[in-house]
Amino acid sequence: MQLATQDLLVFLFYFVLVSMYGYWIYQKKKNTQRDSKDFFLAAGSLTWWAIGASLIASNISAEQFVGMGGSGFALGIGIASYEWMAAATLIIVAVFFMPLYLKNKIYTMPQFLRQRYDSRVSTIMAVFWLLLYVLVNLTSIIYLGAQSLQNMLQVPFFWCALGLVIFAIFITLGGMRVIGYTDVIQVFFLVLGGLATTYLALHLVSEKVGTGAGIIEGFNLLKQKAPEHFHMIFQQGKYSVHDGQGGMSDPWNQLPGLAVLIGGMWIANLSYWGCNQYITQRALGANLPTARKGLLFAAFLKLLMPVIVVLPGIACYVLFKEHADPHITNSIVENGIVKPDKSYSTLLNLLPVGLKGLAFAALTAAIVASLAGKSNSISTIFSLDIYKRFMNKNADDKTLVRTGRWVVIAAFAVALAIAPALKSFGQGFTYIQEFTGFISPGILAMFLMGFFWKRSNSNGALAATLVSIPLSALLKYTIPSLPFMNRMGYVFLACVLLILFFGLIDPKSKDNPKALEVERSMFKVSTGFAAGILLVLGILAALYIAYW
Repeated sequence: MQLATQDLLVFLFYFVLVSMYGYWIYQKKKNTQRDSKDFFLAAGSLTWWAIGASLIASNISAEQFVGMGGSGFALGIGIASYEWMAAATLIIVAVFFMPLYLKNKIYTMPQFLRQRYDSRVSTIMAVFWLLLYVLVNLTSIIYLGAQSLQNMLQVPFFWCALGLVIFAIFITLGGMRVIGYTDVIQVFFLVLGGLATTYLALHLVSEKVGTGAGIIEGFNLLKQKAPEHFHMIFQQGKYSVHDGQGGMSDPWNQLPGLAVLIGGMWIANLSYWGCNQYITQRALGANLPTARKGLLFAAFLKLLMPVIVVLPGIACYVLFKEHADPHITNSIVENGIVKPDKSYSTLLNLLPVGLKGLAFAALTAAIVASLAGKSNSISTIFSLDIYKRFMNKNADDKTLVRTGRWVVIAAFAVALAIAPALKSFGQGFTYIQEFTGFISPGILAMFLMGFFWKRSNSNGALAATLVSIPLSALLKYTIPSLPFMNRMGYVFLACVLLILFFGLIDPKSKDNPKALEVERSMFKVSTGFAAGILLVLGILAALYIAYW
């Protein structure tokens, strides 16, 4: 795709706006940038709307636009459960997790594990998180983002990846304050460009498959031509979908029926939104009311995300299925293999002049924001939990900030080198969820038991840490038919049982000095916040009833 002058001007406006605003924020607080808490956490300077926007900007990336858009092409609206159930999860985190973090002055997740358990658990998990963030998350964001830009711009993969990395490094080196406030602009472009793409995708379906009556007809045609794509709860063996590797697969294997509502989906979401440095970092520097408002704002934005990332994928599927546009068929099929992950960028190529630039800016904003947030978390964990504890215990703030910046560059270099290897995987979103799910059950078990069961001890936490990955791998390769979401549920239960076992056999755990003081009053919320909770849950209930 060749971007017209108008498209390039739109994208240039976005690039200059984000860069200059980030530089202004950096210069405004330049004197405090040597403070490590300011660099890594923004030291309480983020407002609730900046926290909420930053959460979404960092979460919504190529993983969603490209990966979840591809899953929308393959699976349909069912994949939206990751987004809609995340809204409910954010409320749980705001009400129950955040008071415990803030009361205990937690700045990193390994720090919590060290205070609640011991240094063995925190160090092992710090290493696990670093490996996960670099080898799975950062790498997959670069791969999916560069693949999408390559498809749009016809520029070699490496140069697309390098351009994204350089832009992200520029933002990241300014620290969390710069990331948080530039994310507000990123979300603006993300939502505006995403909604424009959805509008035009539905309009395109109406024109090429229907009578051209408009987006309402386009949406109705999606439900008419692909009714199987409008079920939230899948039934095993009902139908097959393209797996992105040249074959067909049962969508139930990815979203196994009611387990989406009462099983492994909760493990994935609670681990991601509540026990994840990458996410919680935005709220840890704020006071409780501000943090809660930010998380509630993010929950409302989450309700909107499937409209932006899933519907275009379904629209592309209908256009492909109906052979409505030869460009879509030629772009989606590569060497005879249907590639769902190419659906979103293929659709962008059909946008009119001017809106291509806006959509290009939206996609780039999502990718860069996620790369910046992820690399800042890598930098935070390494600098505070590895470097300061084991390499330079006397490191001052200036040294920690300098180390953190070098870690950002090193992490990007490693991820950039590995990213091309992900080409062999089918659907990128599935790859990310499955391999993150190797560690999520152990993490969530340690945190939940550490929060709410006083007898949880370090031996139990260590056992859960060490068992999660090998047990997940064992189940994956010995029972390949077991959906990874159900596998997460079984591994989570095993980890909880291990923690219970080690706690019960230890007589000292009855008076565990490291147990958290939990009082019911900590979880009390304001009337306005409670009203927001009811509104979010009401919308969720209506969506699941409508598309069960």
